[in-house]
Amino acid sequence: MENRPAPAPAAPPPHGGLRFAKMHGAGNDFVVIDRRSAPQELQPALIRALADRHRGVGFDQLALIDPCADAEAFLTFYNPDGSTSAACGNATRCIARMLIEETGAARLRLRTGRGILLAERDADGQLRVNMGAPLLDWAAIPLAQETDTLHLPIAGDPVATGMGNPHLTFFVADAEAVDLGREGAALEHHPLYPQATNVEFVQVLGPDAIRLRIWERGTGITLASGSCSCAAAVAAARRGLTGRRVRVEVDGGTLLVDWREDGVWLAGPTAHVFDGVLTAEFLAALAP
Repeated sequence: MENRPAPAPAAPPPHGGLRFAKMHGAGNDFVVIDRRSAPQELQPALIRALADRHRGVGFDQLALIDPCADAEAFLTFYNPDGSTSAACGNATRCIARMLIEETGAARLRLRTGRGILLAERDADGQLRVNMGAPLLDWAAIPLAQETDTLHLPIAGDPVATGMGNPHLTFFVADAEAVDLGREGAALEHHPLYPQATNVEFVQVLGPDAIRLRIWERGTGITLASGSCSCAAAVAAARRGLTGRRVRVEVDGGTLLVDWREDGVWLAGPTAHVFDGVLTAEFLAALAP
């Protein structure tokens, strides 16, 4: 890894607040807090309050950027309910965009709970990240008991996949007809998944395209999800329904997943929406 100077300290935020950025990838939205030059402890109450779309900022995931000895940064992801997630593909791509623009590097190494992930900018300007090899063994996902991960003993004959977080993928004739709120909520805490699970409903559009709708663990219905897109594409390829490179049509746009020998690559658009500061008043209201 090339040695680069540490980021210059940012100017202190006004009125003792906390700086953040709002970003999204295909509608999958994030609050990003950079702690490399200004360490800041975030309590669970603050995370939940920040996630409130009416009284806070709102996000599908909160992403924290910290210094790292063997990569450009260490990323930690939180769900709106305050729980953590080891993987978040679209947030990783958004942060890769920030750091590539900051450093001018062609590619980056980012450490997450999933391990070190390689990120780079495509020739067309989109960001892509290698999400690593999918976890296909029942214990690695993890499931509560030994079972065939390609055909789970659950009504609907779904597939189990691990992408650093657990996934449950159903193939349906019409993704739009699924009552996503009801089905997702009922399945997130299925007994076969001791750590709960993301739930995906996939309609195969052709050998290189799928329609995907998502219920995200700890979040609910989301417009997009990188790890869910990867898991759905892997499940479709394992079932022989598609090839290993597919276009994924999600509610928020289009992502591309390419399951290669070196891992599952995720590509798509990113957007930096705005920068903001959480006020001292907001933070004080949450003080213990």
